[in-house]
Order: sequence, then structure tokens, then C-alpha cells
Amino acid sequence: MDDRKRAVQARVHGTVQGVGYRIWAQGQATALGLAGWVRNERDGSVTAWLAGHDAAVSTMVERLWQGPAGASVSRIDVDELETWTAPGDFRIIA
Repeated sequence: MDDRKRAVQARVHGTVQGVGYRIWAQGQATALGLAGWVRNERDGSVTAWLAGHDAAVSTMVERLWQGPAGASVSRIDVDELETWTAPGDFRIIA
């Protein structure tokens, strides 16, 4: 098993608010054992901060393209984070 850790911030654009995207993302991230958070942004996008094992973070970034029924993702901007302190779980924040 690969023990490398990684953290990214992903900004998801498209139809991602009002479709249950944050709750869906929380469930996916929790199932993958990730820590971090997800929140709505004023411009209609959603930001997810993901931290955990490299493979799990990569899987989650790929899943962000799918989203729940009703979502339509047009673009994801991913920024790698060099240093991070993650909460112990994955949260929806305001």
C-alpha cells in the first residue's frame, strides 16, 4: 500500500449548487477515508479541500467530475497544497 499523503484544493464549476453536490461529495470523501471540507462559493462553484492517501485523493478528484444526479461539471481547477493540517473528518462548511 502506498503511504504517501497528499492535499489538494479543487474548485468545481458548472451546475453544482442546488443538486446535493456537497452532501454527495462528503459521502464519497468519507468512503475514501479522506479528511477535509466542501463548501459553496458565491460564484456558483463548489470548493473541496481534500487530504489523505495519494491514491484516494486522486480517486476523489476523478469522482468530482461525476457528481450526483442533476450535476453537470464543466471544469475543475486543482491546486496542490504543500503543507496542510486536516480536520479528522470530512465536513460541509458554510
